[in-house]
Amino acid sequence: MAEPPLTWHARAILHVDMDAFFASVEQLDNPEWRGRPVIVGGAPGGRGVVSAASYEARAFGVRSAMASGQAARLCPDAVWARPRFDRYRELSAEVHDIFRSVTPRVQQVSIDEAYLDVTPGAYAEADPVALAREIQRRVGGLGLSCSIGVGTSKTVAKIASDRDKPHGVTVVRPGREAVFLAVLPATVLPGIGAATAERLRDVGIHTLGELARLDATSAVRLLGSGGPDLVARAAGVDPRAVVADDTVKSVSNEHTFARDVRERTDVERTLRQLVARVAVRLRHKGLAARTLTVKLRYADFTTKTASRTLGVHTDLEDDLLPVALDVLHRAWTAGAGLRLLGFGVSNFGEPARQLELLAETPEEGHGRSRSLAESIDAVRDRFGDDAIVFGHIQNRADEEDE
Repeated sequence: MAEPPLTWHARAILHVDMDAFFASVEQLDNPEWRGRPVIVGGAPGGRGVVSAASYEARAFGVRSAMASGQAARLCPDAVWARPRFDRYRELSAEVHDIFRSVTPRVQQVSIDEAYLDVTPGAYAEADPVALAREIQRRVGGLGLSCSIGVGTSKTVAKIASDRDKPHGVTVVRPGREAVFLAVLPATVLPGIGAATAERLRDVGIHTLGELARLDATSAVRLLGSGGPDLVARAAGVDPRAVVADDTVKSVSNEHTFARDVRERTDVERTLRQLVARVAVRLRHKGLAARTLTVKLRYADFTTKTASRTLGVHTDLEDDLLPVALDVLHRAWTAGAGLRLLGFGVSNFGEPARQLELLAETPEEGHGRSRSLAESIDAVRDRFGDDAIVFGHIQNRADEEDE
């Protein structure tokens, strides 16, 4: 059926939200899992959490961030899949390529959602609703599904995209924002968490329409300095622009232990693996970092981070690891139980040229280190992370097997 002539004479924002993205990718790559409940996350017998659940699993009450054990009890016949973030990033990049073919104004919010400015005459020529359906069709061509909200602001588009999932297109035309929002519960507004919602209920505010009628003085008294902004967005007034920003701010990796870890050798071995993975990702992205951060989450869920800034930018494990270990030793005392360890880097720039032992020139030394690192990367890309294991990791693994 042909689309009607262009009737959208206002700003047009799309919010595209992939439907159960991680689980959908697993069903795409494993056709025998289609139509079955699929849970992506940590093993149900451990202390992992659900990263994503297919809609078949959601019918049993399984949700993201739920403890894996609880999910297993709710849906005992589910198919469990370990997360494959490299594969998810690969397909996410293809999806975002579709977005950027429609408009240059794409703001990626996460691996599975983005805002697009498709304002007619500014960043696009076609009707915004027609563009939403075209995006949905092309994403479907990848074997995936998305839901899209079409509105005049980020707030309206975001809320609209969640109204008809999966594979829905919800349109809020110019001038209809307040009517669309008024009957919805206040909790659907981004920025209203459990504590704020309870505060609103205490004064008889349950819907966005009721929140939108709050005067500025009452909004500040009840919700603080951000109150007037929440009231405005509850009425559909949101001037925030779609900001196209593809700049990577950080690269990190984390590991959640199956049981609390207290031994220095176990923690150091895990940190070495995390540093190695981050270094590989830096080289794949063409980045070099100066600031590194070690993240510690203790048995009581207390979280601590410690950072250090290097004198030069680097993407080599040999540069990052000694500093990371020193930061770890200063931030953590052996014997204190850890449930999670993380390592990340930021503050990006050009990699420094380094002098290596036996090299005749700085350029030669730098070239040797980089050639070795890139050769190892190539082997691991083809044959897996375990194709090359360094002695300091393998020795510890052998000790555990004895």
